[in-house]
Amino acid sequence: MEPVIRTAAAEDAAALLNIYAWYVEHTAITFEYTVPSPAEFRRRISRTLEAYPWLCAEQDGKLLGYAYAGPFAERAAYGWAAEVSIYLAREARGQGLGRRLYEALEACLKAMGVLNLYAKAAYPQADDEYLTRNSVEFHRHLGYRTAGEYIACGCKFGRWYNLACMEKCIGAHRENPAPVRPYSEVKRPE
Repeated sequence: MEPVIRTAAAEDAAALLNIYAWYVEHTAITFEYTVPSPAEFRRRISRTLEAYPWLCAEQDGKLLGYAYAGPFAERAAYGWAAEVSIYLAREARGQGLGRRLYEALEACLKAMGVLNLYAKAAYPQADDEYLTRNSVEFHRHLGYRTAGEYIACGCKFGRWYNLACMEKCIGAHRENPAPVRPYSEVKRPE
């Protein structure tokens, strides 16, 4: 049976946090040092869902990963841009689930009127046991391009890592665009 992609709920926080915790504790994929509390993670999901999608993939009652979006920047002129992120359970990687989650997220954002997607990917100068270049390659494979790179901007596990900034345009940039609609007003994945 194929995983179902659906909108996450606050009740999913513990299972999704379990996926994220491994990345915090064992990788430099996230620059977060401490695993958030379940209450904090639930708050992150709820706050995101006020305006943006937070999707999860579920198979046989088990959550296998999630992808979400948020504002790219706070100024009004950035309203048609969103920052995206994704995390998969270790056993779910390499099976096309990341692509499916990002495609569903992209469809939601497009329906909202978002035109530009941005992703930040931690990037090692050379692959090591905490970080490889896989995230950047994953995004390139999905049509993102590297827009820039911050050099040695994050330190985790005593090592300095770069941050690749990637972008993808998903819509036409017309004059006087309609405002972006909140996620609550678009068709959600079931």
